[in-house]
Amino acid sequence: MEKSLKSSATSYGLYLALILTSLTIIGYAVYLDLFTKWWFGIGQLLLVVIFGIISSMKARKIMGGYISFKNAFTAFFITIAIGITIPALVGLIIFNFVDPDAAVVLQDKIIESQIAMMQNFGAPQESIDAAMEQMRAEENFFSIANSLKSIAYQLVGFSVVGLIVALVVKKTDPHA
Repeated sequence: MEKSLKSSATSYGLYLALILTSLTIIGYAVYLDLFTKWWFGIGQLLLVVIFGIISSMKARKIMGGYISFKNAFTAFFITIAIGITIPALVGLIIFNFVDPDAAVVLQDKIIESQIAMMQNFGAPQESIDAAMEQMRAEENFFSIANSLKSIAYQLVGFSVVGLIVALVVKKTDPHA
């Protein structure tokens, strides 16, 4: 049974990766400013969480309606790990090897949007200047090291969500 749980979670992870990779490629090819929109990031975040929840629920169904906390979390984690790693690697390839100039343009757009957002929220100019200086000091948002850090931070953050999901989804067999 556990093999089918992992197989199901892997499938959901690949579906999620396909969707997020498609969004990355479309954003790159059609509208680079898409990556600077807050709603785009929130939408991707919601997709990841939704796919993780669906994967955990499907795993419970596969296991006959009962699932341990560990198995529910495993299904969630496998799905999100695959789902966020593949598009991150695709983005790394696009912005480091295929079109590094797009990475420079996008980095500037991200910095500009962050400054505009801080100004809209009424942040003091000193804070804006300090943030701008810190962002400009970063050589390449899309470097291999930064991409790996981003994947790690996302895995940690989504794992916290996954722990909550596993608590909700777990169901103990009363006959066991």
